[in-house]
Amino acid sequence: MYLVTGGAGFIGSNLVRGLNARGIDDILIVDDLEHGDKHRSLNSLEFRDLVDYRVFGEAPERFLHARTEAIFHQGACSDTTEKNGRFMLSVNYEYSKRLLDVALVRGCPFIYASSAAVYGDGDDGFVETPRCEWPLNVYGFSKQLFDRHVRRVLPSAESQVVGLRYFNVYGPQENHKGRMASVVLKFHEQATSKGELRIFEGSEKFLRDFVFVDDVVAVNLHFFDSPERSGIFNCGSGVAESFRKLAEETARHYAGAKIAEIPFPDDLKGKYQAYTCADLSRLRASGFTRPMTSLADGVGAYVKVLKEGGGYYRRPATPSA
Repeated sequence: MYLVTGGAGFIGSNLVRGLNARGIDDILIVDDLEHGDKHRSLNSLEFRDLVDYRVFGEAPERFLHARTEAIFHQGACSDTTEKNGRFMLSVNYEYSKRLLDVALVRGCPFIYASSAAVYGDGDDGFVETPRCEWPLNVYGFSKQLFDRHVRRVLPSAESQVVGLRYFNVYGPQENHKGRMASVVLKFHEQATSKGELRIFEGSEKFLRDFVFVDDVVAVNLHFFDSPERSGIFNCGSGVAESFRKLAEETARHYAGAKIAEIPFPDDLKGKYQAYTCADLSRLRASGFTRPMTSLADGVGAYVKVLKEGGGYYRRPATPSA
């Protein structure tokens, strides 16, 4: 059995799809479907069971088989604007510690979602070392805390523990994220409703590491295939692209779509991250040699799903030969 927490979410559902493509469907999904529309991310997936994260969290060991092949812990509160630190630490830190404890006792590989938010403004770089970490919000702090816990545990761990620091991930099945969804989804909505993609003035100067969700799935599965590898690794494209470039790559898929600049909000001045770019040295050294998807190819693939299925996969993954 395979466990995927957050399996109805953005990255989690794509990861389940990636397992399905390998012919794996003995999957237990743990998530929160309080907002029922998230079921759409599950419609095309093959899995054994679905459990509410609150029920699972009361006694996680009760749901795991003696031979659980891997735990992919993707579930979290990912709202970077959330101010309730008590809630954030309960969901992202304490919950993660309990699940890690179960994995370590059972000797089960544990691959979890960290975040590039631990780097804050990035002034100290984007390398997986404490000297680069300075989170700017409680979400980033919750991820930093768990990464610190993992670093303390790793020297004595007898099974695999891997943390992946996701950068700006985009791709299908993120509709439920609302304001936290990638800009590509928002561009699609603007292009189809008004034929105009809106960006802030000066967007050519704001650079982000945009990473296609298929690459994130590939990195997760790389570590699953390499159980001897443990540690914390960046998971990005390794390339910084501007929001203007992202808008241009999106606009070319919509006939007649224009790009319009809007004034930069006063309340964001001095608070808007200017640059992110994953240092992939440790990831490449782990043996992950697969090229990352270019921005043009990733946006093209995503727009295809947006046009054909409203952003959702409408058919199950085809198992590879």
